[in-house]
Amino acid sequence: MNQSELKKSLNKLLILLLFIAFVISLTTGLIKFPEFQKFFSFIYNYTSSARISLFHDFSGLFLIGLIIIHLIIKRKRIGEYFINDYQISKNILKIVYLLIGITVIAGIIIYLSPAKPVNLSAVEINDYQGEKLGSINDFRENSISGPQYIDKNSYQLEITGLVSTPIKYSYDDILKLTPYQKVVTINCVEGWSVKVLWEGILVKNLFKDLTISPEAKTVIFYAVDGYSTSFPIEYILNNDIIMADKMNGVVLPPERGFPFQLVAEQKWGYKWIKWITKIELSSDTDYKGFWESRGYNNDGSLDGSKFEQ
Repeated sequence: MNQSELKKSLNKLLILLLFIAFVISLTTGLIKFPEFQKFFSFIYNYTSSARISLFHDFSGLFLIGLIIIHLIIKRKRIGEYFINDYQISKNILKIVYLLIGITVIAGIIIYLSPAKPVNLSAVEINDYQGEKLGSINDFRENSISGPQYIDKNSYQLEITGLVSTPIKYSYDDILKLTPYQKVVTINCVEGWSVKVLWEGILVKNLFKDLTISPEAKTVIFYAVDGYSTSFPIEYILNNDIIMADKMNGVVLPPERGFPFQLVAEQKWGYKWIKWITKIELSSDTDYKGFWESRGYNNDGSLDGSKFEQ
């Protein structure tokens, strides 16, 4: 291959790779947008939301690298140096091929790597009062920042906002409250569902020793990873909504929301917030959490629309 042919091959290869990386980055980005997610729901039968995010981030980094290489070659002075030097042009071509190889290998590893195994702290219950239950391992990992690991010895749950006196509970403080059990199915907008025996305390019991302002209309839950979601205060006070610390008789593993996950009955899975660290009582009836602010229905009811109309 002479110098002219090498130059043409390098340019064609860069343009092709730029196009492929752009298409992958654009497609995986669109899949994550609620406005478009309904058109790509079939994809979640083959992969998870977290894995799609990895492909999106990796293809974006690869695209940036290709753009930098392309600009260096096209820049007049530097481009002349590279193009006129046959050996340096060959070296650039080798670097590009190396990037392709790394990308392909990383993609295969990301796609084929199994989910991180869950270490159970006890024997999981498979049925409850004759009712067949799903498994802890039936859940898909689709959190916004991956599993969070919280030290129960330093954990504090803050109750704040429109209450008489803000209060903080330790992990042990919460476990001293009366525990409740209930079989509830979590339904995810990605198309999967799991029936689980949940055990924990009633959220409304956390407010028993507090005076709630009449202006409080909304209960906002916050997680350690920055996630949040909200509910009308009537939903919390008029229903037996559990903040669970166990599922199927097993203490929540970190992957499932330890120390506490909300069991948001009759709501889509994005309302089932994990790793809860703060609960705020607010007058803001328009508050929108992480996914709600990105187009999901703020009410989140199973019998309603998944997306804002």
